[in-house]
Amino acid sequence: MSGVAPLRLAVLISGNGSNLQAIIDAIAAGTLNATIVCVVSNNPDAYGLERAQQANIPTHVLNHRNYKQREDYDAALQSLLEPFQPHLIILAGFMRILSPGFVATYAGRILNIHPSLLPKYPGLNTHEQVLANGDKEHGCTVHLVTADLDQGPIIKQARLTVLTSDTLESLKQRVHSLEHTLYPQAIQQFSDQLITK
Repeated sequence: MSGVAPLRLAVLISGNGSNLQAIIDAIAAGTLNATIVCVVSNNPDAYGLERAQQANIPTHVLNHRNYKQREDYDAALQSLLEPFQPHLIILAGFMRILSPGFVATYAGRILNIHPSLLPKYPGLNTHEQVLANGDKEHGCTVHLVTADLDQGPIIKQARLTVLTSDTLESLKQRVHSLEHTLYPQAIQQFSDQLITK
């Protein structure tokens, strides 16, 4: 990774920010050649903002409640991001669906992590569906964001075996732990692909 300029990441969050923390830790450990240029939350109470501030990363709150239309919010988000010139936009528990116009502006440059083995179980309540269907395998997926929800090209996946003893909470926590390893790896892999193209 030496000699290659760090990838500039803008991270969008809505809550606790544990995946953000995993990315911060991977950068600090030298396993992810990136720098987080800003963290933006649509939720002013998101704990992830505090995580970012502790790491001396610029933070911004853009409260979606102040905007009537999704497109208006996304236009404001784009204006906020532009000065930071991010190479990639990382969705880390960002609980908003981005408008087609925003996605088109950053086409091929928005990554999301989803708690299922896509294309299985797009959308919400993935763990409930896995348990209800008696699946033997579960996991998480990092994918490119497109205008279609959770349908973009898959970058990387991580898998685990569903245990007979798993509860909804235990399964959720186990997948969440997988995410923390997978997301930084997938960002680095995507960065390497960008460089070699």
